[in-house]
Amino acid sequence: MIVSRLNHLLRVHPWKYARTIQTSRRKSGNGDSILPEPPITRFGLLGIMATVATGLLIGAAISKSIANFLEENDLFVPSDDDDDDD
Repeated sequence: MIVSRLNHLLRVHPWKYARTIQTSRRKSGNGDSILPEPPITRFGLLGIMATVATGLLIGAAISKSIANFLEENDLFVPSDDDDDDD
């Protein structure tokens, strides 16, 4: 069903869709049929761990400062009565 709709669109409006179909093909720069191997990223796992740890530390610092701001301005004060397990 989808293929028949695409064929219909190409037959009805070939000038409108022909350019997008032709430009979507990937070509290599020098005419080779196989593209060169992409560069290897070194320290991949170490970089991921460093990024996650940095993000957690920065996020914790920001949330702590926002909680202190809210508590100083009496916008939100946590109550100790939340532990009622009756």
